[in-house]
Formats: sequence, structure tokens, C-alpha cells
Amino acid sequence: MRDLVLNLRELNDTNDPTMSLINTWDSIRVPIIVPVLRVAVYVCICMSVMLFVERIYMAAVIVCVKCLGKKRYTKYQLDAIKQDLERNKNHPKVLVQIPMFNEKEVYKLSIGAVSGLSWPSDKLIVQVLDDSTNETLRVMVELECRKWIEKGVNVKYETRNNRNGYKAGALREGLKKRYADECEYVIIFDADFQPDEDYLWRTIPYLIENPELALVQARWKFVNADECLMTRLQEMSLDYHFTVEQEVGSSTCSFFGFNGTAGVWRIKALKDAGGWKDRTTVEDMDLAVRASLRGWKFLFVGDLSVKNELPSTFKAYRYQQHRWSCGPANLFRKMLKEIILCERVSIWKKWHVIYAFFFVRKIIAHWVTFFFYCIVIPATILVPEVNLPKPLAIYLPAAITILNAISTIRSIHLLVFWILFENVMSLHRSKAAIIGLLEANRVNEWVVTEKLGNTMKQPKNNKGPKRSRFRFGERVQILEILVGMYLLHCAIYNILFGHNHFFVYLLLQAGAFFIVGVGYVGTFVPN
Repeated sequence: MRDLVLNLRELNDTNDPTMSLINTWDSIRVPIIVPVLRVAVYVCICMSVMLFVERIYMAAVIVCVKCLGKKRYTKYQLDAIKQDLERNKNHPKVLVQIPMFNEKEVYKLSIGAVSGLSWPSDKLIVQVLDDSTNETLRVMVELECRKWIEKGVNVKYETRNNRNGYKAGALREGLKKRYADECEYVIIFDADFQPDEDYLWRTIPYLIENPELALVQARWKFVNADECLMTRLQEMSLDYHFTVEQEVGSSTCSFFGFNGTAGVWRIKALKDAGGWKDRTTVEDMDLAVRASLRGWKFLFVGDLSVKNELPSTFKAYRYQQHRWSCGPANLFRKMLKEIILCERVSIWKKWHVIYAFFFVRKIIAHWVTFFFYCIVIPATILVPEVNLPKPLAIYLPAAITILNAISTIRSIHLLVFWILFENVMSLHRSKAAIIGLLEANRVNEWVVTEKLGNTMKQPKNNKGPKRSRFRFGERVQILEILVGMYLLHCAIYNILFGHNHFFVYLLLQAGAFFIVGVGYVGTFVPN
């Protein structure tokens, strides 16, 4: 009788889907999952160490630069060059390009700011490159240009019948104009950028003084950083990029990635590098790398900032990050051989471009953040046979995080939110980097980052609230929800069967994925 009961239990266990799933997991966990997970842990630890060493190196360079007061741009006698220009009246002719595409909310800001730049009017050409598909908006932009023409500013309004090459195509076509041949330097401002009046006086003299300089880059200042939590967190990430990455590149080997805007190019250098190419979605970085391989040098001016706008809707930010992560990875694939075989630059500079600039910062940084912190570490909770070295799993990421976030002291109290949000965004960045390396679907996807300008500051209509209309798919992100469910499962398992407190991090991170997954991040503008 007892044997009959035991046989019935075994039969029920076999027919129970849950027990079958548990038995299958137990059968593959030790022989298959454990070895694979161990390899993943070691690979991720190696990537973390690479990222940590890179962060320490850059921190050391910044400390030396700060303590010794040896920023590259401070060694030039800027005042003497200015006085010479004023005295001899030999100002070079400059071209300012403003590429735009359906920029209804911000076109007046950029055109007005650029038209107000301090420079002899006969030596300044403002070129508005309007690829807008909205005919009404085109008329509005052209009227704005005419307004400044009547005030004595030399504004050229240029349009195309197509968007071939996107931004790179527009800039390339702009330089083909006959009047552009008369200019020595070209400045690019995106449609939401608003330079101060003295911008040209604080950049052009560097290029006049040093004929080896190809590019002078200013940093960005975010006018809407306090609009919402998401913009504050973006500010923390971008401040590190400018304060540390750009400064280190400028100080050590005169190379960094052109940011696509708020920079002055020597037209001779731009043409020597092959001009604008549209083979990737990061035409600015492509040009910078090619110019560097031709021996040209770059200068970052950290105390010169240009006002601009951060994307405040998650949809706009997600598309921007896809482009910024996919493009560099794709460019790395296309230019690796060219960089290795280049004979005009030193081995040190090649190493810096290949290893530090591309591999660690543009690929490893994304992968280690997502795969290690959001996939591998939670997986070790479910597979206790895999030992996770706590110093490398906890203290190393903590050190990397502090080195990243210390650039924005005013937001240091948001450090936990920044960590959680960056981990969520690493999902999109890692996916985009893989797409770029494999040249898969969406590799050349170009979606212009939506700018709101003063839209969110406009007084609200007093007729009563209208129901916001939006598509379900615009707010709900399936991937984020799936990762959040995975992390929540790991957290619950850790609470029930674990012997540590990893569940605290897992619950917080799962919550962050769920919040983003249901669209409750950033501002929301109804259609």
C-alpha cells in the first residue's frame, strides 16, 4: 500500500508542470548553467577591472591638471591675439552652420543667438540649413532669417529636396556653396544651441595662434537641467563626459570625439580629413577620428559653455542614446583596420583611440553595466554554486560610480537614482552597441532628438484639462518590464533562500525597470 502511494506521488510530480520545470532546472543547473555562469562572472569582472583602471587613469590626469593648473587652453596668450586682431583689423572670415529638421520650438533661439555673435559683419556668414519637411515651418524659418538679414546680418537660408546623409549631408552641401570657399573656419550649432555673444572671440584666436589645431570644442550648459529628475540625471552623466573625458583627451594626446555642435573647425583640416561622411549615425566622431589620423590636434576649452537643451521625454532620450551608442560601435568596426595601419600617428595615440576611446568607453562601459549588474549578479542568486567575489562585485562598481558622479557635486544626493537609471539605460545602450558591431537592423536609424524649447513653460489653457491621448506602445516598454520581472524574481528568491542582502539592490533596480517600463519617467507631452 505504501509503495502504491509513493508511486502515485511520483506520477503526480511528473504530470505537474511546475515540478517538471523544477526537475529540468535541477538537471541542467550543475552541468550546464554553473560553468557558463562562472565564465560570465570572470569575463564581467575583467571588464569591470578594465573600466576601473580607465577611470582611475582619467581621475589621475584630472588631478594633475587641476593641481598644476596645466589645462592646455591656458597656455595660449588669448588676450594678445585678440588685441592683434583688433589693431590690424585682419579678422578671418567664418561660417556658422545651423542644421535643423522640423525644429519648431527652438529655431528662433539658435538663429537669434548666432546672429548676435560679436564679430565684424563682413566677416561672418550665418548659414541656416533647413531640411524640414513641414512647408509651413519652412516659411516660418525663412521669415526669421529675413528678419535678421534686415538687421544687417549676413544670413543664408538653404534648403534641400531630400534628406540624403541627414545632418552630415546637410553640412556637406552647405560647404559646397561658393561663399563658403571664402571662409577659413566653420562653426556648427545644433538648433537648440545658444552661444554667448563672445563665443567667437574665445575660440577663433586659438586656431589663429596654432596652425596644427583643427578643432576647438566648447562644453555644453543645460538650460533645462532642473526640469525633471531625468534631466538632472542626464546632467550628471554629461558633466563627467566634459569635465573628465574631454579634458583628459585634450590634455594627453590632443584628441577627443567632436560633439557635433558648439565646436569650431578649421576648414582646411576638415577637407584634409575627407569632409563629412554619412556612413554612420555619428558623423561628428567619424570626422574627428579621421582628422586625428591625419595628424591634426584638438583643443577642449572647459571654461567656455554653450547653452542647450536636454531631451526631457523618455522617448526622445531613448532614441538619442541608441544613436550615441550604436554609431560609435559601428564606426569602431569600420575604422579599426584604418587606425591600426595609420603611420602618421604614434602607437600611444593609436592605443588611446582603439582601447580607451572606443573599446572601453563606447562598448565595455555599456556591457559591464547591463550584463554584470543586471543579469550576471542576479543570476548568481539563483545558482549558489557560483561564488561571486564581493570586493569585485560591490566595491569596484562603487568606486567606478563615485568617480563618475563626483563631477556634478550639486546632484550628489541623487547618486542612488543615477545608478538605478543608468543601469536601466544600459539595456538600450548595450543592445545598440551590439547592433552597431554587427551592422544589424536599425544600425543607420536616425531620429532627430525632440526639443521642447519653451513649450513646457507656456501658460496652460484655462478651458479645463483635455484627456491626454497616447498610444499604449509609446508609454510601455516591454524589455524593461521583462528585465524588471527577472530582477524581482531574483530578489524574492534571495529573501526566501539567500544568506545576504542583495535583495535590497535587486528590489530597487527592479522598481527602476518597472517605473521606466510603464513610462513614468521624464516629462510627457500629449499629442
